[in-house]
Amino acid sequence: MSAFTSVAMFLTIWWTVLFAVLPWGTVTHAEAGIDKGDGGDPGAPVDPKLKQKFLITTGISIVVFGIVWLVVWSGVIKLPSLPSGY
Repeated sequence: MSAFTSVAMFLTIWWTVLFAVLPWGTVTHAEAGIDKGDGGDPGAPVDPKLKQKFLITTGISIVVFGIVWLVVWSGVIKLPSLPSGY
């Protein structure tokens, strides 16, 4: 697996895991009983804790990418390579 393929695969895994992690522990303004006033979305999170969620996402992504890398490295799944002209 080339470096470019590894980075692309890691970023794809990271974004997918981020969308799975984002709703964890989120409390909306409506659930907290806070009135947002005119124009405020009651479904917006009170404290999204993005830094913590980015760290959790990175940790999970490293583990998942490690498993994928081991599967590809061991030869269970072979990734096709592009011709050298590209």
